[in-house]
Amino acid sequence: MAATGLHVLSAVGLRIGEKHKLSVGVVVALPRVSVSVTAFSSEQRSAKSFRDYLEAARDFIRPEENSPSRWFSPLESKARCDRAPLLLFLPGIDGNGLGLMRQHQKLGQMFDIWCLHIPPSNRTAFPDLVRMVETTVKSESQRSPGKPIYLVGESLGACIALAVAACNPHIDLVLILSNPATSFVNSSLQHLPPLLKVLPHQLDLAFPSVLSLIPGGPLKRMIAHWVRGLPENETAANIYQDLVTASTFTSILADTFGRETLLWKLKLLDSASLFANAHLHLVQAQTLILSSGNDHILPSTCEGKRLRRKLPKCEVRSFKDNGHCLFLEDGIDLVSIIKATSFYRRGRYQDYISDFIPPTISEFNKCYGVNRLLEVIMGPVFLSTTVDGKVVRGLGGIPSEGPVLLVGNHMLLASDKISLPGQFVHERNINLRPLVHPMMFTRMRDGLLPDVSGYDTLRMMGSVPISATHLHNLLSAKSHILLFPGGIREALHRKVVVDYNDQIKVPIVREVLKRVTAEGPEVRGSVEGEEGNQDFHMPGVIPKCPGRYYYYFGKEIETGEEELRDREKAKVVYAEVRKEVERCIEFVKQRREEDPYRPLLPRLHYHLKHGLLTQVPTFPF
Repeated sequence: MAATGLHVLSAVGLRIGEKHKLSVGVVVALPRVSVSVTAFSSEQRSAKSFRDYLEAARDFIRPEENSPSRWFSPLESKARCDRAPLLLFLPGIDGNGLGLMRQHQKLGQMFDIWCLHIPPSNRTAFPDLVRMVETTVKSESQRSPGKPIYLVGESLGACIALAVAACNPHIDLVLILSNPATSFVNSSLQHLPPLLKVLPHQLDLAFPSVLSLIPGGPLKRMIAHWVRGLPENETAANIYQDLVTASTFTSILADTFGRETLLWKLKLLDSASLFANAHLHLVQAQTLILSSGNDHILPSTCEGKRLRRKLPKCEVRSFKDNGHCLFLEDGIDLVSIIKATSFYRRGRYQDYISDFIPPTISEFNKCYGVNRLLEVIMGPVFLSTTVDGKVVRGLGGIPSEGPVLLVGNHMLLASDKISLPGQFVHERNINLRPLVHPMMFTRMRDGLLPDVSGYDTLRMMGSVPISATHLHNLLSAKSHILLFPGGIREALHRKVVVDYNDQIKVPIVREVLKRVTAEGPEVRGSVEGEEGNQDFHMPGVIPKCPGRYYYYFGKEIETGEEELRDREKAKVVYAEVRKEVERCIEFVKQRREEDPYRPLLPRLHYHLKHGLLTQVPTFPF
């Protein structure tokens, strides 16, 4: 991209209570290019309900003998994004193919969706089901060779997906598996067939044996309505609706799972589990396992951990309060899960720029709602400098046109990232793209580092693994980028009570730190000295009353294309930027002494008097 001009802004952030730990940085901007910044993708009309699923499932029950399996598309039109990949949904033992119904609306913005329907009367053996899906996968792969194919399977469907992936390692597949039935041999379901065979036909156990397949269970829904504390009339109405829903589902289950059908489905699960487990070593596809902690059908939590060890490109996300039919439960958003785990791509490799889909309003609120208490404690103050040199409260001085590069120094434990991305979205409707350590995306091996799921919020909001290529691509895409060159070393501060230099003096601790560092991808491995020291450790600190966070963005420094070609001129710009950064540091250090709300207690008192959403005043400027 030909740059018509380069502007540099210095920035500084200070946290009181840590006298020598300043967060300093610069902001680089290349304006002059018209660009419309959209922080939120649009929210669509209300999603389908569980009752909608029941009505559709009733229509999918076909009485014809041995009706063939078929594909159907639940979307009224094709996906709205360019080069949308194909998503094939493979159902559980219900077979109706509607298990993603509550997800179709949002998934349809990102994928072309086909769903497999296996009628209750169908008796197709597991190898034939695998061949049917395999034929479709091969055909679509040849038709669109540059795009991945997503196989989303639950229970039985997860086994089909694993089998197809094992038999076709050369095809670019992405597997998303909910509560895989590979754990069938360890479940209580394996003991059901002998019992069904010996019981009298007058005693039909089909419905009781699968009653817990109801998402959340009717009893759980009724209790949830009761404990919400709503008025009695509203509570009674909600419970009545739950009873109607349960009654409808009872009828559908009775039509779907007759005695002979249930026996066949259990036999199908057994053969599917055996085949999939025998071929796990052949699976090379990128895989995401979704495990329910309240699954009363299969031991899904343990199975997720087992598959994580068996599959080479596997991640696991756990949902401890959810049941077997995860995609039909309230509060489960598959699109958000895919975005937060960085599992969405439209090409052979992940493109963190073109594949990024901004969070919706609900996703943003969910990500940053949990940080509201921390923000009250931190009391962040944002200051920026306008073009005419005036210091203003807020981010009004940040260029709205990209690319913009914010370069700063980490505060302790990278706590600066709690407020910055959310403030840019809230105040300027700008998605900040932080460049972060790659260990937030992947691991070289399991060990003592926190699980990557702990960084899902950062990925949802647009974080990108740091590299020169990614930085170049983000600038070319006119993004607003957040960069901390100090990296891990700076986030895990030296000069604390017990820092890295103290810890490595103990031989055992030194070896542990080496092993922990080796768990994540290497960063700056060829750089010597302090800049290349990116070892992981946990600094020893003394807890203290938290201080206030200050972020100050300084004035613009104009440059031209010649600085890109002339090293001496680049050095002049660097010296000017450094001088401006030092001025910003001194400005905040002096002015924060005049802030009457610098301590925590005065800020809490102000919030109690004026409300939590009220902005707390700061020093005059």
